[in-house]
This record gives sequence, structure tokens and C-alpha cells, in this order.
Amino acid sequence: MTPDERAELDKRADSAGLSVAAYLRAAALGTAGPRAARKPPVAKQELVRVLAQLGKIGSDVNQVARAVNNGDDPNGLADDIKAAIAAIAEMQAATMQALGRKP
Repeated sequence: MTPDERAELDKRADSAGLSVAAYLRAAALGTAGPRAARKPPVAKQELVRVLAQLGKIGSDVNQVARAVNNGDDPNGLADDIKAAIAAIAEMQAATMQALGRKP
């Protein structure tokens, strides 16, 4: 098998949500086999969004921790805390979408 053929095989197996072995069994025998576990297709663009949100959350949490360590009033940090909570909710929704699940 050429590298291009292998890349095409990997792409088709991934699109079908199967390992390469299970995909080949399904193509040759009509069934992926009793042990074949379907892989959820992952939308890379959604995962990039999740990573961006993780970065925002880390920044927000760091700001809150720095302020608390400096003796600032935690009640004055409500906007930062709300921003972190909103980022977590957005990250959860993006992850659910990438996994093809409903929130």
C-alpha cells in the first residue's frame, strides 16, 4: 500500500468512526465485528475552540488567585469569576458539540 493509499484508508476509517482493522472487516465481510468500538468523529475546529477557552479560563483563574494572594477583596472579583464560569460553560458546549452530543 502506498502512503497515499494508507492516508485515504485512514481517512475513510476515521469518517466511518472505526479503526482501520474494523473498517477493513466491514468492507470485506459486511460487519465490523463484535469487538469493534465506534470512535466518535471529532471536529478539530471545535477542539481548537476548546483549547482557546482553556487558555482564557487559566488566565481568569490566575488573575483571581493573584488578587486573593495580594489581599484584595474576593467580592470585588465578581467579573473575573463570572468570566471564568462563562468560559467553562462555552468550553463544555463546544466539547459536547465536537463529540456529537446534546448539552
